[in-house]
Order: sequence, then structure tokens, then C-alpha cells
Amino acid sequence: MFNLDGQVIPFQEGDTIMDAAMRAGVYIPHLCHDPEFTPHGSCKLCTVKVNGRNCSACTFPAAANQTVFNNSEELNEIRLTLTQMLFVEGNHFCPSCEKSGNCQLQGVGYELGMLDTHFPLFYPQRQMDASHPDILLDRDRCILCSLCVRASRDVDGKNVFAISGRGIHSELVVNAESGLLEDTDLSADDRAAHICPVGAIIVKRHGFEAPIGERLFDHQTVGEWSLDQFDTGEQAWQRD
Repeated sequence: MFNLDGQVIPFQEGDTIMDAAMRAGVYIPHLCHDPEFTPHGSCKLCTVKVNGRNCSACTFPAAANQTVFNNSEELNEIRLTLTQMLFVEGNHFCPSCEKSGNCQLQGVGYELGMLDTHFPLFYPQRQMDASHPDILLDRDRCILCSLCVRASRDVDGKNVFAISGRGIHSELVVNAESGLLEDTDLSADDRAAHICPVGAIIVKRHGFEAPIGERLFDHQTVGEWSLDQFDTGEQAWQRD
């Protein structure tokens, strides 16, 4: 067992701090983590302080007698800043986005009490890919979480997506000679077509289907939803 914000948390062999916390019903903010996939540790929103050291909860192993801080003013301030940076690095204009109300980035912003973007907007103009008959790729909304990369490779077995470049020049690329989705075997039924936590990958002709009041986060917080997702994901993993 370890101590998380004064709460004793049991853990199983091989657990990360995120695994043990979520199983105990404690939400740690995150965007690139999904219990269905191997942890990636790229968004850093799940940063916790373990024995005085900042670590990513989704990749750092749980161990006996750790003292872990999650819900502290310092860490939530870091998470708020990271979330604001994600908003300004892309074109996240919630009122006009098909993902609004179902967007995890938007949900985390609400969870952290984000009232503005704080930093100047970048207004990027990255290439949009509308070549696929059923799927749209809007790179200006991509937060480089790599969930689509992992889903396409590990679940769909197609390896459609990859992350290319470094730092500010990183971008989501399509593994085809043309670089276009129309030249891949991506399907609207693929896991990769539905895993995007923001509105970067969307299935065409389904935007704004759920009216305000019936969207994913209209009646539950992203924290409540994430805990449900963890239970579902872990049960699926145990079945496998």
C-alpha cells in the first residue's frame, strides 16, 4: 500500500500509480492515457509528486510506502498551465467543434477550473486531410497524445498513424506514400477512428448528433467518466 493525498491505496504487482489510484476511485487528470493501451506518458497532465519528486502517474510504478500527492494546489496549477498550452497550440474553438461536449480536453479544462487560455493563440495552419470518404483528420486539433497511433497499431493491426518530427514541429502523419487517409485501409469501424480525445479524428456525417444536454460531459465530469472507463478497460484486460 501507499499513501495518496492522505488516503491509503492498495496496489497489485505491476500497477502504476495511475492504475492503483483509479481502481481505488481516485481520479488523476490525464489525456494520453487509456487503460486499454500501453501507457505513453506524453501529456504530463497526470504528474504527481512521489516522495518529493514529480513523476507521470501513468508510467511510474506503485511501490510500498510511497507518499504521493495528486490533488495539490501546486500540481493543479501545473496541469492548468499544460491544458492552456494545449488549447493555444491548436485551434480548439469549442462552440464550433463537432467534439464539443464530448471532448476530453474541454472536460479537463472544466475539471481544472480553466476560465481562459492565458497564452497567445498560435492559430496553426496544418494540413487537413478530408480525402477519406468516412473520416476527417484535422491536425490543428491534434494534441499528439498518440492514442490513434496505439489503437491502429495494437488493436486494428493497421499502423495507419505515426508521430513525426520533434518539439514544436511534431505532427501526426499518415503511413501512406501519399500521406493521405484515402490511401490507407482505415475504416470508420476501426478503434483508431473513435479513440481521439479531441476533435482531430472524426467520423464524417455524425457531427453535432447529440444535442446540448445529451452529450458525454453534460451530466458527468471527465473525472467520473474516466473512472468508469478504467473499470471497463480493466475488466476487458482481465478477460483477455
